[in-house]
Amino acid sequence: MLPLSTFIAIISFVFGTCIGSFLNVVIYRMPEGQSIVSPPSHCPACTHAIPFYFNLPIISFLLLKGKCRFCKAPISIRYPLVELITGLLALGLFLKFELTPTALFYFAFGCLLIAISFIDLDHQIIPDKLSLPGIIIFSTSCFFVPQMRFVSVIGGILTGGGILYLVALLYYCIRKHQGMGGGDIKLLAMIGAATGVKGVFFTLFTGSVFGTLGGVGAMILAGKSEKREAKIPFGPFLSLGAMLYIFWGEPIIRWYINFQK
Repeated sequence: MLPLSTFIAIISFVFGTCIGSFLNVVIYRMPEGQSIVSPPSHCPACTHAIPFYFNLPIISFLLLKGKCRFCKAPISIRYPLVELITGLLALGLFLKFELTPTALFYFAFGCLLIAISFIDLDHQIIPDKLSLPGIIIFSTSCFFVPQMRFVSVIGGILTGGGILYLVALLYYCIRKHQGMGGGDIKLLAMIGAATGVKGVFFTLFTGSVFGTLGGVGAMILAGKSEKREAKIPFGPFLSLGAMLYIFWGEPIIRWYINFQK
């Protein structure tokens, strides 16, 4: 018989993949202005309704060999990838925080970051319908995360939104055109609500590092004629930085401080 902790870990992963399946709906439909509730799941190519037994997270993709059962149109690898990422997020949070309000809070936060990241990758937008309610919802972090205080929440929101606003304003004054969207500003404010001032600075630093590496990689892969037109969304890198802070932020900060001594 499986130990209770192992059983809960398995359930956490399975639950996460199911939520990931719902996130796929949000990622696909919200930018198009479609309802995320109705109609039920269907193939984007032939619009045939997908029975529940062909809509099992990850498993159905493998069984169907990445093709629609009815029209044989290819299914994007994005779908099982989102489900896998969300499942691993749920599992990782359980292993770090166990089955606590902190784990549930950060799971909700991580799910929203996943949806925002993939929407930003596809459309280079961060919907206000996600970020603005997110600022309000995750302002409750002081009730779920032991080290968070209300002053940390307010400081995180003001610092997160304020830093990127000043960066965007400075860029506009120098270049005379917009270089950073308002969505990134609201996203970092939301991250600040959940992680505080320290989380904002950690997220901004690590997000900038990964964003720079991602931008260089994209320019190398793109043709020379496309390099000047390449636009790299910043939202996914901010989201990655925020999750790194939640899992390993404090040890990384301590290592960095000791390294500087």
